[in-house]
Amino acid sequence: MTTALAHEDDPYVLPVPSPDTPVVLPRWISPGNTHPNSHYRDPVWSLAPLIDNPGATLITIHWRNCPAPLQGEMKHVVWALINGERRPTFLRSKGLSARGRVSASTMLQKYCEWFRLANWLHQHGITHLADCTADVWRAYASERRDEGISRVHAEVVLGYFTDLWVYDQLSAHPAGISRPPWDTEGIDDFLPAADGADSAENSTEPLDPQVMGPLLVWALRFVDDFADDILAAWAEQRRLVDVAANNTATSASRAALKEYLLPLVDTGAPLPAVHVKGRLYLARDYVAAYTGATHTQIERFVKLHGLQDLVLQRSALCPLDVPIAGRIEGRPWREHIAFGEATTLMQHLGTAAAIVILYLTGMRPQEAQALRSGRCPDPDPAHDGTPGRHLIHSHHFKNVLDEDGNHASAGEVREVPWVAITPVVRAIRVLERMVPEGELLLSAAHHDVHRPGGRQFQGAIRRTSLNRRIEAFVAWVNREAETQGLPDQAVPEDTHGAIGMSRFRRTLAWHVARRPGGLIALAIQYGHMRTVLDTRTTSGYASRSRRGLHSVLDVETALAAADTAVRLRDRAAAGEKISGPAARRALTSAGHAPRFEGRLVPKTFARKASKFLARDGVVLYDNPDAFLICAYKHDNALCEPAPGATAPRQYACTPGCGNTVRTDTHARQLRRRAEEIDQLAARAPGPVAKRLRANADRLRETADTHDATAQTIEALT
Repeated sequence: MTTALAHEDDPYVLPVPSPDTPVVLPRWISPGNTHPNSHYRDPVWSLAPLIDNPGATLITIHWRNCPAPLQGEMKHVVWALINGERRPTFLRSKGLSARGRVSASTMLQKYCEWFRLANWLHQHGITHLADCTADVWRAYASERRDEGISRVHAEVVLGYFTDLWVYDQLSAHPAGISRPPWDTEGIDDFLPAADGADSAENSTEPLDPQVMGPLLVWALRFVDDFADDILAAWAEQRRLVDVAANNTATSASRAALKEYLLPLVDTGAPLPAVHVKGRLYLARDYVAAYTGATHTQIERFVKLHGLQDLVLQRSALCPLDVPIAGRIEGRPWREHIAFGEATTLMQHLGTAAAIVILYLTGMRPQEAQALRSGRCPDPDPAHDGTPGRHLIHSHHFKNVLDEDGNHASAGEVREVPWVAITPVVRAIRVLERMVPEGELLLSAAHHDVHRPGGRQFQGAIRRTSLNRRIEAFVAWVNREAETQGLPDQAVPEDTHGAIGMSRFRRTLAWHVARRPGGLIALAIQYGHMRTVLDTRTTSGYASRSRRGLHSVLDVETALAAADTAVRLRDRAAAGEKISGPAARRALTSAGHAPRFEGRLVPKTFARKASKFLARDGVVLYDNPDAFLICAYKHDNALCEPAPGATAPRQYACTPGCGNTVRTDTHARQLRRRAEEIDQLAARAPGPVAKRLRANADRLRETADTHDATAQTIEALT
C-alpha cells in the first residue's frame, strides 16, 4: 500500500464525490434508519444514518473545526473513512481479521485526532497533506507524546494516523500523505514510557454501599409503592391540561374566571400556583380547567390585577383529585400530589425504574436503553407447576459484527436472554405503562414529560441525560428524606464522584461478591443471582461469545477472595488464633494468595480470575453476616451449591459446615452482635424477646467454641 490504487476495477477505491453526493452512501444505511443524510457540500455532516443503536448519541462533523486550507483534502479522507473499507491485506497485516468498517463513535475519535493534526499542520505553515513527511510525523508524534497521554492511548492515537494514510489511498484522487514511520519502523520508540497507569485497566469504581443502599431503597419505593399514585396524578394533570387547551372564550368563561380569582385577590387568600423551573407562577392550566376560561383570558386577568406579583407573595399549590395509596414507614407518603408536581415525579419514576433495571440485571447502559415494551413476557408455569423465570429478550451491542466483519450499529438480539428477578419485572411493568406498546422503555420522546407533544426525540434517553436524571433523583430523595424525618435514608455523596449509569454493573458484581448477606436491600435476590451466575446455565446470564457479567463478577470475587486471604494472613501473623475444621487448609491457601494493591483491574485479569476461582478447596470467601471465612470446597459445603458452582451460597451458610474458619476477630464480632441483640430484646414483646435472647446465646456459644478450640499459626502449620 505504498501507492494509490485508483483503477476502475479496484473495488476498494472510491469515486470522487460531487457537492451533491450523500455523506453516507445508501449501501451503508440500514432499511429502518430514518435519520436525514447530509450532502458533501454541507458545513455540518451527520453520521446519524450510520447509527441504529437507540441509546447512542448522534454524531456530527463540524467542518469549521478544520482549518480552511486543509478542508478540501481532509473532506476526501473523512468521506473515505465513512464510506470506505480498508483492504483485507492491510487488516491481516495488523491482525484485525475481517473487520473493515468501524462504528460511528470510533470514526468520531479518528477524525477528531485528524482535525487536531490539521490544526497543528496549519500552525506550522503546512497547507497540504502531501507535505506531512516522515520528519513532520516524527515532530508531531513527539509533541503529542509530551502532552502527557498514557502509553496505551498514544498507541491508539498513532494507529489513527496510520489510518489517515490508509483511507487517503482509498480515494480516486489521494492527497498523497506519507506513510507514518512507526508503521514501518515499529511503534515502541514513538510511545511514552510505560508507567503502570494505562487505560487498559478498568477504573470504573463500584458505588459505596452507603450510597447504593438508600438509592436502591428509594428506587424500589417509587416502583413498588409510589408508581400507581404518580401515574394516576400524571393522567389527571394531562386531562386538566387537555381541557384547558380546548376551552373556548365566552362571556360565561370570563365571568367564571372573575368569580374564582377576584375573591382570592380581594381577601388576601393564597392564589393557585405551580413551580416552573424553580419559580412560582399562577397555575394557568389548572385555573383554565377549573373555570373554563382560555389562556388568553387568564393572561389578561393576570396583567390587569398584577397577579404574578401576588402569587410570589401568597401562593398555594393545587392538589390533584387523586387518592394516595403509597406509604413510607407505614404512613401516606403524601397528603396529595400537586398540579405540576406530577411532572417531576413522572421523571423520577422513569429514573427509578431505570436504576432498578440497570443494577439488578447487570446490563450495560446501552443494553438497558435498547429494552422495548413487551420483551419480558410473563412465563408459562413449568411442568411441575412452579412459576417459570421471567426472561428479557433484547439487544446487546458490544463487539457485534455483521456477516462481513463490519461493526453492526443495531447490535443483535442476545442469544441467551437476561434473567429478570421480581423487582426488575415490576420496574419493566411500570415503564410499560409509561410508553406505547412495542416502544423503547426509555423512549426519549415519551419520557420528555416537561414538554409532552413538543419536540419529538428519536431513540432512547441519552446516557448523559440519564446521568443528569439520576443526580436529580438523588437530590429529590435527599430533600424528601429530610421532609419525612428519615435522615438516615438520605443518599450521601460517593467518594468517587457522580453515580452515573456505567457504575451500576460493576456495583452489582461488587455487592454479590462481597455482601452475600445483603447489607443493602434484597439480600435473598442477591443470593439467588449469585447462584444463577455460578451455574452458568443457559437460562442464566451467560452468553455464547462473551462472558458478560460473569467476567465482572469473577474479577470482583477474585479480588474479594484475595483480600480475605490477606486479612487472614495478617491476623494470624499478629497473633490471633484460628478455629474451624478448615483452619489449616485456609492458612495454607492464605500463604500462597496474591496481594492486590489499588482498585484498578487489568482487563486480562478476568481470565485469570476465572481460573483462580476454579481451584476447589483453595479460595477463601469472607462472610461477614455469618462471622466466618468459608474455605470453599464443593463436596464439604452444607449450603448445597449447584453442581459445578465455584462459590458458596453465602446467604445459606449452615452451622457445622466443614469449610468454616474463624479468627479471634470473628469471636469478638459474635459477642458484640449478641450484645446488640440483647438490647433489642429488652425493648421487644415477650415472645419476640425470648427468640432474640436465644439467638444471642447461640452467638455467644459459637464464640466460646472458638475460644476453646482455636490454635495459633505455629500450631496449625
